[in-house]
Amino acid sequence: MRILVLNCGSSSIKYQFINTEEKIVLAKGQVERIGMSSAVLTHTPHGKEKIRIVGEILDHTIAIEYVIAVLLSPNHGVIKDKNEIDAVGHRVVHGGETFSGSVLITDHVMKALNDNIELAPLHNPPNIKGIEAAKSHLPNTPQCGVFDTAFHQSMPNYAYLYGIPYELYKRYKIRRYGFHGTSHRFVSERAAAFLGKPVEDLKLITAHLGNGASISAIKGGKSIDTSMGFTPLEGLLMGTRGGDMDPSLILYVMGKEGLNLSEANTLLNKHSGIVGLSGLSSDMREIEDAVIDGSHKMAATAFDVFNYRIKKYVGAYIAALGGLDALVFTGGIGENSSLVRKAVCSNMEYLGLELDLEKNEKPVGDADVATENSRARILRIPTDEELVIALDTEKIVNEQMIQN
Repeated sequence: MRILVLNCGSSSIKYQFINTEEKIVLAKGQVERIGMSSAVLTHTPHGKEKIRIVGEILDHTIAIEYVIAVLLSPNHGVIKDKNEIDAVGHRVVHGGETFSGSVLITDHVMKALNDNIELAPLHNPPNIKGIEAAKSHLPNTPQCGVFDTAFHQSMPNYAYLYGIPYELYKRYKIRRYGFHGTSHRFVSERAAAFLGKPVEDLKLITAHLGNGASISAIKGGKSIDTSMGFTPLEGLLMGTRGGDMDPSLILYVMGKEGLNLSEANTLLNKHSGIVGLSGLSSDMREIEDAVIDGSHKMAATAFDVFNYRIKKYVGAYIAALGGLDALVFTGGIGENSSLVRKAVCSNMEYLGLELDLEKNEKPVGDADVATENSRARILRIPTDEELVIALDTEKIVNEQMIQN
């Protein structure tokens, strides 16, 4: 089956066109600066050079039209008719408590997505726009939604409830939801396959470390806890988000700086975390360069805080799991930073984690970077959220065909 996977943001759309039988990305790209006259589409067909198209792309409907047009292009496309797109899989950030798995998008699902906008006001609206745009251009093509939050719906209530009046949970659904669920699910299943054991028999900690970062405790293939909470702000230090902090701090800063709700939200989401602490960059590569050459004291401090937070969560989740079979690093930083893996795993031998410094330097693909004597394995596994979306979409469409 050939699946078009869409990840729609407020001013961008990332896409991959995937052949699920061969697990090949036939084409991939993104549309940036939607809503501007100088919008840019970059497109890379399988085995060919990347192309770049600049034009006026005023909304998501026009953006999807561009994507379909470039897939059909005689010179740069990979299909001859848009009916060759068998289905569309959408990344949807927030499914609330409504969805514990991926679904075929129906009118009922669209209503639920709109109902959940207040839980994800920055992410769900562009996700919905992308679905509506795809439906307008591909009205007879099945559309499926795959939710970042769904994998974490298995958490017990003692893990997802906050210490606030229970009436607020019942009234507003204020609870820990967790995010990056597609990635945590994918790498946990890959880890089980790599170890040659059923995921149902394993206790895993998966660390998705990128500009956004989260860590999950996975027992028997189910998420039992995760660091992100009601929003993606909670948990680890991230590129521009501060992670765990005293809630009173926000009120204090708002009072001192005279910030309104919107300004405080921008401070917490865009100007905190690694970039806020370091004053240098939100990009871990630049932070690591500064750490190595010793040129920037606060970059080194931000690097230490980032790793210390991860280390604390690893220890907490080993306790929550009652042991550990493997710690899995994934995401742009988790996959590529040997320095972060080294810092997180240092002095963790007493918890069964012993890093092999030589293996850790340049792992390739799915790799075990622990020593032979390490009681728990330390894995580096590249994530592939788009493939998960494509495979979930294929499964749902096939099930629907059988039912009909």
